Amino acid sequence: MKAAPARLAGFLDRVADVLGVAERYGAAAILIVMTFLYGFNVLVRALAPFYASELAWIDEAARYMLVWVVFLAAGITLEVGRQVSVDVIRGRLRARHERLLFALIDVVGFVFCLGAALIAVQLTRFVMSTGQMSPTLGISTYVLYVAPAFGFASMAFRFLLRLLSVRDARRQPSTAAWLGGGAA
Repeated sequence: MKAAPARLAGFLDRVADVLGVAERYGAAAILIVMTFLYGFNVLVRALAPFYASELAWIDEAARYMLVWVVFLAAGITLEVGRQVSVDVIRGRLRARHERLLFALIDVVGFVFCLGAALIAVQLTRFVMSTGQMSPTLGISTYVLYVAPAFGFASMAFRFLLRLLSVRDARRQPSTAAWLGGGAA
Protein backbone atom coordinates (compact mmCIF):
# COMPACT_ATOMS: atom_id res chain seq x y z
CA MET A 1 0.00 0.00 0.00
CA LYS A 2 1.10 3.56 -0.61
CA ALA A 3 2.67 5.55 2.19
CA ALA A 4 0.47 8.06 4.00
CA PRO A 5 0.91 11.78 3.21
CA ALA A 6 3.65 13.36 5.32
CA ARG A 7 1.34 15.41 7.60
CA LEU A 8 -0.93 12.45 8.30
CA ALA A 9 2.06 10.15 8.83
CA GLY A 10 3.59 12.66 11.27
CA PHE A 11 0.34 12.97 13.19
CA LEU A 12 -0.15 9.19 13.38
CA ASP A 13 3.48 8.81 14.44
CA ARG A 14 2.99 11.23 17.35
CA VAL A 15 -0.27 9.53 18.38
CA ALA A 16 1.52 6.16 18.30
CA ASP A 17 4.32 7.59 20.47
CA VAL A 18 1.89 8.91 23.10
CA LEU A 19 -0.06 5.66 23.05
CA GLY A 20 3.15 3.63 23.26
CA VAL A 21 4.36 5.53 26.32
CA ALA A 22 1.00 5.12 28.06
CA GLU A 23 0.84 1.41 27.26
CA ARG A 24 4.45 0.72 28.17
CA TYR A 25 4.45 2.48 31.52
CA GLY A 26 0.89 1.45 32.33
CA ALA A 27 1.67 -2.23 31.75
CA ALA A 28 4.93 -1.97 33.69
CA ALA A 29 3.28 -0.26 36.67
CA ILE A 30 0.43 -2.76 36.78
CA LEU A 31 2.86 -5.66 36.51
CA ILE A 32 4.94 -4.32 39.40
CA VAL A 33 1.89 -3.77 41.61
CA MET A 34 0.50 -7.19 40.69
CA THR A 35 3.78 -8.93 41.49
CA PHE A 36 4.10 -7.14 44.83
CA LEU A 37 0.50 -7.92 45.84
CA TYR A 38 0.71 -11.56 44.86
CA GLY A 39 4.08 -11.99 46.59
CA PHE A 40 2.68 -10.35 49.72
CA ASN A 41 -0.34 -12.65 49.57
CA VAL A 42 1.90 -15.73 49.37
CA LEU A 43 3.94 -14.53 52.34
CA VAL A 44 0.84 -13.92 54.43
CA ARG A 45 -0.54 -17.36 53.59
CA ALA A 46 2.77 -18.97 54.54
CA LEU A 47 3.60 -16.93 57.66
CA ALA A 48 0.20 -15.87 59.00
CA PRO A 49 -2.47 -18.12 57.45
CA PHE A 50 -5.16 -16.85 59.81
CA TYR A 51 -5.09 -13.51 57.91
CA ALA A 52 -5.33 -15.16 54.46
CA SER A 53 -9.11 -14.76 54.23
CA GLU A 54 -8.72 -11.01 54.75
CA LEU A 55 -6.62 -10.85 51.59
CA ALA A 56 -8.86 -12.90 49.28
CA TRP A 57 -9.34 -9.81 47.13
CA ILE A 58 -5.69 -9.98 46.00
CA ASP A 59 -6.32 -13.06 43.85
CA GLU A 60 -9.10 -11.36 41.93
CA ALA A 61 -7.18 -8.08 41.70
CA ALA A 62 -4.19 -9.97 40.28
CA ARG A 63 -6.41 -11.60 37.64
CA TYR A 64 -7.83 -8.22 36.64
CA MET A 65 -4.33 -6.75 36.47
CA LEU A 66 -3.02 -9.65 34.39
CA VAL A 67 -5.79 -9.18 31.83
CA TRP A 68 -4.96 -5.46 31.65
CA VAL A 69 -1.22 -6.13 31.24
CA VAL A 70 -1.88 -8.54 28.37
CA PHE A 71 -4.10 -6.12 26.48
CA LEU A 72 -1.91 -3.09 27.19
CA ALA A 73 1.11 -4.95 25.83
CA ALA A 74 -0.65 -6.35 22.74
CA GLY A 75 -0.38 -3.16 20.68
CA ILE A 76 3.21 -2.55 21.69
CA THR A 77 4.12 -6.13 20.80
CA LEU A 78 2.60 -5.76 17.35
CA GLU A 79 4.28 -2.41 16.73
CA VAL A 80 7.78 -3.65 17.49
CA GLY A 81 7.29 -6.94 15.64
CA ARG A 82 7.50 -9.26 18.65
CA GLN A 83 4.17 -11.03 18.11
CA VAL A 84 4.02 -14.73 17.29
CA SER A 85 4.25 -15.31 13.55
CA VAL A 86 4.65 -18.22 11.16
CA ASP A 87 7.42 -17.50 8.64
CA VAL A 88 7.35 -20.72 6.62
CA ILE A 89 6.96 -19.04 3.23
CA ARG A 90 8.05 -15.50 4.00
CA GLY A 91 11.71 -15.88 3.00
CA ARG A 92 10.82 -17.83 -0.12
CA LEU A 93 8.65 -15.15 -1.71
CA ARG A 94 9.72 -12.49 -4.16
CA ALA A 95 9.70 -8.96 -2.74
CA ARG A 96 6.48 -8.04 -4.56
CA HIS A 97 4.67 -11.16 -3.32
CA GLU A 98 5.96 -10.58 0.19
CA ARG A 99 4.53 -7.04 0.14
CA LEU A 100 1.18 -8.43 -1.01
CA LEU A 101 1.25 -11.06 1.75
CA PHE A 102 2.05 -8.38 4.34
CA ALA A 103 -0.78 -6.19 3.03
CA LEU A 104 -3.21 -9.11 3.22
CA ILE A 105 -2.10 -9.93 6.77
CA ASP A 106 -2.47 -6.29 7.79
CA VAL A 107 -5.93 -5.91 6.23
CA VAL A 108 -7.19 -9.12 7.85
CA GLY A 109 -5.57 -8.13 11.17
CA PHE A 110 -7.05 -4.63 11.03
CA VAL A 111 -10.56 -5.86 10.21
CA PHE A 112 -10.41 -8.62 12.84
CA CYS A 113 -9.06 -6.35 15.59
CA LEU A 114 -11.49 -3.55 14.77
CA GLY A 115 -14.37 -6.01 14.83
CA ALA A 116 -13.16 -7.55 18.09
CA ALA A 117 -12.82 -4.07 19.62
CA LEU A 118 -16.38 -3.19 18.62
CA ILE A 119 -17.70 -6.45 20.08
CA ALA A 120 -15.71 -5.83 23.26
CA VAL A 121 -17.20 -2.31 23.52
CA GLN A 122 -20.71 -3.78 23.14
CA LEU A 123 -19.95 -6.38 25.82
CA THR A 124 -18.54 -3.69 28.10
CA ARG A 125 -21.68 -1.58 27.67
CA PHE A 126 -23.85 -4.60 28.41
CA VAL A 127 -21.93 -5.45 31.58
CA MET A 128 -22.12 -1.79 32.62
CA SER A 129 -25.89 -1.84 32.17
CA THR A 130 -26.26 -4.88 34.45
CA GLY A 131 -24.51 -3.13 37.32
CA GLN A 132 -22.60 -6.32 38.08
CA MET A 133 -20.07 -5.85 40.88
CA SER A 134 -17.06 -7.89 41.86
CA PRO A 135 -17.87 -9.40 45.26
CA THR A 136 -14.30 -9.30 46.59
CA LEU A 137 -13.08 -6.04 45.06
CA GLY A 138 -16.30 -4.08 45.30
CA ILE A 139 -15.85 -2.52 41.85
CA SER A 140 -17.93 -2.84 38.70
CA THR A 141 -16.88 -5.82 36.59
CA TYR A 142 -17.02 -3.76 33.40
CA VAL A 143 -13.49 -2.58 34.31
CA LEU A 144 -12.29 -6.01 33.23
CA TYR A 145 -14.14 -5.81 29.91
CA VAL A 146 -12.63 -2.47 28.93
CA ALA A 147 -9.19 -4.10 28.60
CA PRO A 148 -9.99 -6.18 25.48
CA ALA A 149 -11.74 -3.20 23.89
CA PHE A 150 -8.65 -1.09 24.44
CA GLY A 151 -6.20 -3.82 23.42
CA PHE A 152 -7.96 -4.74 20.19
CA ALA A 153 -8.38 -1.05 19.27
CA SER A 154 -4.68 -0.53 19.92
CA MET A 155 -3.78 -3.48 17.70
CA ALA A 156 -6.15 -2.23 14.96
CA PHE A 157 -4.35 1.12 15.12
CA ARG A 158 -0.96 -0.62 14.80
CA PHE A 159 -2.21 -2.63 11.79
CA LEU A 160 -3.37 0.66 10.26
CA LEU A 161 0.09 2.15 10.83
CA ARG A 162 1.59 -0.81 8.99
CA LEU A 163 -0.91 -0.53 6.14
CA LEU A 164 -0.08 3.16 5.73
CA SER A 165 3.67 2.45 5.96
CA VAL A 166 4.00 4.75 8.96
CA ARG A 167 5.53 2.06 11.19
CA ASP A 168 6.32 -1.50 10.20
CA ALA A 169 8.92 -3.43 12.19
CA ARG A 170 8.95 -6.18 9.53
CA ARG A 171 10.57 -3.84 7.04
CA GLN A 172 12.44 -1.47 9.33
CA PRO A 173 13.16 -1.75 13.06
CA SER A 174 10.95 0.53 15.10
CA THR A 175 12.43 3.88 16.05
CA ALA A 176 9.49 4.97 18.15
CA ALA A 177 10.29 7.75 20.60
CA TRP A 178 8.90 5.68 23.46
CA LEU A 179 11.53 3.03 22.68
CA GLY A 180 14.30 5.55 23.12
CA GLY A 181 14.63 5.98 19.36
CA GLY A 182 16.08 2.51 18.82
CA ALA A 183 14.86 -0.95 18.01
CA ALA A 184 13.38 -3.07 20.74
